[in-house]
Amino acid sequence: MPTELNQLHSSEEALARLMEGNRRYVAAQMEHPRRSREHRYELRNGQFPFAVVLGCADSRVSPTVIFDQGLGDLFIIRVAGNVTDTAVLASIEYAAVALKVQLIMVLGHSGCGAVQAAIADDELPGHLTDLVKAIHPAIESVKDADGDLLDNAVKANAQQVADQIRQNRPVLADLAATGQITVLPALYHLENGHVELLE
Repeated sequence: MPTELNQLHSSEEALARLMEGNRRYVAAQMEHPRRSREHRYELRNGQFPFAVVLGCADSRVSPTVIFDQGLGDLFIIRVAGNVTDTAVLASIEYAAVALKVQLIMVLGHSGCGAVQAAIADDELPGHLTDLVKAIHPAIESVKDADGDLLDNAVKANAQQVADQIRQNRPVLADLAATGQITVLPALYHLENGHVELLE
């Protein structure tokens, strides 16, 4: 049953399961688990994900695929630049409180277009201005650092968002402070499929 498989995972167990799935993906030895008609039917009355992944909306970065997981395994929130707003935070709160998910991963990726746009700082149409504005503090924090600015900014952005989640009051900050949730930033490398933990 989905309850037994997913809901009882500690954050450590959940992370190990994610990273093992990523190892299978990198090695092109995917199992494509829990995608059968029978499993889909089992999930009809509820969901029991074992991890939250806040990732970029980039079409090349599908958490279910890169972690080789199945239906109902991951509570996925995707938005360009993997940034937060009240809807994203509310979604994470729901997963943590109602679904009892203990691991929250903020997944940036190499070559992120949203971070590139924030670095370029060109005039953008519509709501894109608000999106890149959320990324600017991460860029500022690494603008004088050694290495590639884009790579450094992508990592800093994932770390910044993880910190925002950990510190968001009242719900998430309290859960983080009491060890009921673990929030980790990570980086997906487009060139080889590997997920690198940033903490």
